[in-house]
Amino acid sequence: CLRAAEDDSLAFPQIVGELVAAGLEGYAVDFRRRTATYYRPDGASATLPTHAVEPGPAAAFDAAAIRAAIGEAQRQAPGYSYRGFCAKVAAAGCAGYLVSFLGRRALYYGRTAETHVELFPD
Repeated sequence: CLRAAEDDSLAFPQIVGELVAAGLEGYAVDFRRRTATYYRPDGASATLPTHAVEPGPAAAFDAAAIRAAIGEAQRQAPGYSYRGFCAKVAAAGCAGYLVSFLGRRALYYGRTAETHVELFPD
Protein backbone atom coordinates (compact mmCIF):
# COMPACT_ATOMS: atom_id res chain seq x y z
CA CYS A 1 0.00 0.00 0.00
CA LEU A 2 2.87 2.39 0.73
CA ARG A 3 4.37 1.69 -2.68
CA ALA A 4 0.93 2.15 -4.28
CA ALA A 5 0.56 5.53 -2.55
CA GLU A 6 4.01 6.68 -3.59
CA ASP A 7 3.64 5.62 -7.22
CA ASP A 8 -0.06 6.63 -7.38
CA SER A 9 -1.15 3.19 -8.57
CA LEU A 10 -4.04 3.11 -6.05
CA ALA A 11 -6.30 5.93 -4.83
CA PHE A 12 -6.45 6.76 -1.13
CA PRO A 13 -9.89 5.13 -0.56
CA GLN A 14 -8.59 1.88 -2.10
CA ILE A 15 -5.47 1.97 0.09
CA VAL A 16 -7.56 2.55 3.21
CA GLY A 17 -9.79 -0.39 2.26
CA GLU A 18 -6.80 -2.68 1.85
CA LEU A 19 -5.19 -1.58 5.13
CA VAL A 20 -8.45 -2.06 7.06
CA ALA A 21 -9.01 -5.45 5.40
CA ALA A 22 -5.51 -6.44 6.53
CA GLY A 23 -6.55 -5.73 10.13
CA LEU A 24 -4.66 -2.47 10.67
CA GLU A 25 -6.15 0.23 12.86
CA GLY A 26 -4.01 3.11 11.65
CA TYR A 27 -0.65 4.41 10.59
CA ALA A 28 1.73 7.32 11.10
CA VAL A 29 3.94 9.11 8.58
CA ASP A 30 7.00 11.00 9.85
CA PHE A 31 8.51 13.31 7.24
CA ARG A 32 11.60 14.04 9.35
CA ARG A 33 12.48 10.36 9.86
CA ARG A 34 11.19 9.37 6.40
CA THR A 35 9.13 6.52 7.80
CA ALA A 36 5.60 5.15 7.80
CA THR A 37 4.54 2.98 10.74
CA TYR A 38 1.50 0.72 10.50
CA TYR A 39 -0.31 -0.40 13.67
CA ARG A 40 -2.35 -3.52 14.47
CA PRO A 41 -4.85 -3.73 17.34
CA ASP A 42 -2.68 -6.32 19.15
CA GLY A 43 0.17 -3.82 19.54
CA ALA A 44 2.26 -5.15 16.65
CA SER A 45 3.60 -2.59 14.21
CA ALA A 46 5.78 -2.36 11.13
CA THR A 47 7.90 0.64 10.14
CA LEU A 48 8.90 1.15 6.50
CA PRO A 49 11.08 3.77 4.82
CA THR A 50 9.30 6.43 2.75
CA HIS A 51 10.45 8.84 0.08
CA ALA A 52 12.31 11.97 1.20
CA VAL A 53 10.34 15.20 1.30
CA GLU A 54 12.75 17.97 0.38
CA PRO A 55 13.56 20.43 1.76
CA GLY A 56 11.68 19.00 4.74
CA PRO A 57 8.95 20.43 6.96
CA ALA A 58 8.84 24.22 7.20
CA ALA A 59 9.19 25.78 10.65
CA ALA A 60 5.84 27.63 10.53
CA PHE A 61 2.59 25.63 10.66
CA ASP A 62 -0.02 26.84 8.14
CA ALA A 63 -3.25 24.95 8.86
CA ALA A 64 -5.10 26.66 5.98
CA ALA A 65 -2.51 25.45 3.44
CA ILE A 66 -2.66 21.95 4.92
CA ARG A 67 -6.48 21.96 4.65
CA ALA A 68 -6.17 23.10 1.01
CA ALA A 69 -3.79 20.23 0.19
CA ILE A 70 -6.14 17.76 1.91
CA GLY A 71 -9.04 19.13 -0.14
CA GLU A 72 -7.08 18.56 -3.36
CA ALA A 73 -6.41 14.98 -2.28
CA GLN A 74 -10.05 14.35 -1.39
CA ARG A 75 -11.22 15.74 -4.74
CA GLN A 76 -8.41 13.97 -6.63
CA ALA A 77 -7.73 17.36 -8.24
CA PRO A 78 -6.10 17.30 -11.68
CA GLY A 79 -2.38 16.67 -11.29
CA TYR A 80 -2.76 15.28 -7.76
CA SER A 81 -0.07 12.88 -6.57
CA TYR A 82 0.75 11.58 -3.12
CA ARG A 83 4.34 12.84 -3.43
CA GLY A 84 3.00 16.27 -4.40
CA PHE A 85 0.63 16.17 -1.42
CA CYS A 86 3.52 15.37 0.93
CA ALA A 87 5.58 18.23 -0.50
CA LYS A 88 2.68 20.69 -0.08
CA VAL A 89 1.85 19.78 3.51
CA ALA A 90 5.55 19.74 4.49
CA ALA A 91 5.98 23.19 2.92
CA ALA A 92 3.02 24.23 5.11
CA GLY A 93 4.86 23.07 8.23
CA CYS A 94 3.54 19.51 8.59
CA ALA A 95 6.20 17.30 10.18
CA GLY A 96 4.00 14.21 10.00
CA TYR A 97 0.52 12.83 10.38
CA LEU A 98 -1.34 10.07 12.19
CA VAL A 99 -4.30 8.28 10.61
CA SER A 100 -6.84 6.45 12.78
CA PHE A 101 -9.23 4.16 10.96
CA LEU A 102 -11.05 3.58 14.27
CA GLY A 103 -11.48 7.32 14.83
CA ARG A 104 -12.06 8.06 11.13
CA ARG A 105 -9.65 10.98 11.23
CA ALA A 106 -6.14 12.14 10.51
CA LEU A 107 -4.09 14.39 12.76
CA TYR A 108 -1.45 16.55 11.07
CA TYR A 109 1.25 18.00 13.34
CA GLY A 110 4.00 20.55 12.99
CA ARG A 111 7.48 20.91 14.39
CA THR A 112 6.02 23.04 17.20
CA ALA A 113 3.31 20.44 17.96
CA GLU A 114 0.59 22.58 16.40
CA THR A 115 -2.11 20.35 14.93
CA HIS A 116 -4.92 20.11 12.44
CA VAL A 117 -7.49 17.30 12.69
CA GLU A 118 -9.26 16.20 9.52
CA LEU A 119 -12.30 13.94 9.82
CA PHE A 120 -12.80 11.33 7.10
CA PRO A 121 -15.52 12.34 4.66
CA ASP A 122 -18.74 10.33 4.77
